[in-house]
Amino acid sequence: MKITAHIVVPDAAEASDWYARAFGASERNRVTLPQGRVMALEISIGESVIHVASEFPAAGIVSPLTIGGTATVLQIETDDARSLWQRALGAGASIHHELGEKFWGELHGQIADPFGHRWNIAQRLRDVSAAEIEAAAAAAFGAGGQ
Repeated sequence: MKITAHIVVPDAAEASDWYARAFGASERNRVTLPQGRVMALEISIGESVIHVASEFPAAGIVSPLTIGGTATVLQIETDDARSLWQRALGAGASIHHELGEKFWGELHGQIADPFGHRWNIAQRLRDVSAAEIEAAAAAAFGAGGQ
């Protein structure tokens, strides 16, 4: 069993081009409708596959831009977070959380793509015990977790 992300964007063809520029994605296959619009496609980023569909609002298939946001974040784990971060920003990503060293042992930041999806970019720096993470989280967010 595995989980594969399936995201909706206004235009899958445009998104495929952007993900190639920003993350080095490669397109695996594409379903094009008779009038030329791309219904859906698959991209790979590293070892991961992501399904990307164009919006079809009449069918209830809508992107974060249409609904006004997303609670979902996709994470790319890499050995060179700084380079991938700069590449994504150069392609037009916006910063949601600045890239920096985090108490859980990662170089980590979050960007938003032009289609409303959020992406964490993460690089493991060191192993951190659960107790150390909990103590740092309590200090960062308060004892009440707020």
